[in-house]
Amino acid sequence: MELNHIYQRDCIEGLAEIPEASVDLVFADPPFNIGYKYDVYEDKRAAEDYLAWTAQWGAGVVRALKPDGAFWLAIGDDFAAELKILFQRELGLTCRSWVLWYYTFGVQCKTKFARSHTHLFHFVKNPKKFTFNVPPIRVPSARTLVYGDSRGNPDGRLPDDTWILRPQDIPDSFQANEDIWYFPRVCGTFVERAGWHGCQMPEQLLARVIRASSNEGELVLDPFGGSGSTLVTAKKLGRKFIGFELSPEYATRIAARLDATKVGEPLLGSDVPLKSAPSTANGKIRINGKRVKAKAAAQQPSLLIPPLPATGT
Repeated sequence: MELNHIYQRDCIEGLAEIPEASVDLVFADPPFNIGYKYDVYEDKRAAEDYLAWTAQWGAGVVRALKPDGAFWLAIGDDFAAELKILFQRELGLTCRSWVLWYYTFGVQCKTKFARSHTHLFHFVKNPKKFTFNVPPIRVPSARTLVYGDSRGNPDGRLPDDTWILRPQDIPDSFQANEDIWYFPRVCGTFVERAGWHGCQMPEQLLARVIRASSNEGELVLDPFGGSGSTLVTAKKLGRKFIGFELSPEYATRIAARLDATKVGEPLLGSDVPLKSAPSTANGKIRINGKRVKAKAAAQQPSLLIPPLPATGT
């Protein structure tokens, strides 16, 4: 199977054609089974059917991974516990980290607290031998920069396992010298937005995963292409890549994004605190498919399109 390519096909079929033990990193952001409307996939299976389907493609992921390979899984609350158990107990992986990716401006609900986070599980095949690159993901140490403590590592420290996305909501916190992760959810007004897929992960978040769990020239696989952000980020970071996408339209658009992406090209989205989510107070936003001034929209809140769940790459 040709590398550096997106294939329009079912991921279970595609994974079966990947040479065994050939992939360094898999990042999967599958449908969460919450009823989200995709163009060619029904995202509301019976629970047992969804888990059986996950076990099928999950077995393909495990087969494709190298002995020292890593698998990152993005999943929502509804099936996070079941999938963690499935990949550990049934498919034999070891969970190294359970990362909570938190964001505000999430999905508003009528009879429950707003949905504002996604789970990221970091699995490995061999808990004693796997890639985890520390230098490219270090963050400044508060012990050194704030308190002048000589015990602090001048090279910084590893991030914590909670990632915060909107520092604007707590302007006195989440400064550059703190250790909480955050990346903006890719909202409709962001330049980064691909435009055709309602669920899109930020390149800065994906880059941290790819830098930590793979090296330049190694192979990154995405079974659920979605908006193509995982593959685009992998290409920018000098990795080989391969992906599968069930939708013909999405696959065509992903291919176009990849063709327009160059190795070494800067990542989209800011990693600077308080600049991660651009203000639209004096700009324009999209309402019912049209771009209008944000101030005018604020006077007609019933017209605003509600935010979509961040469930796709």
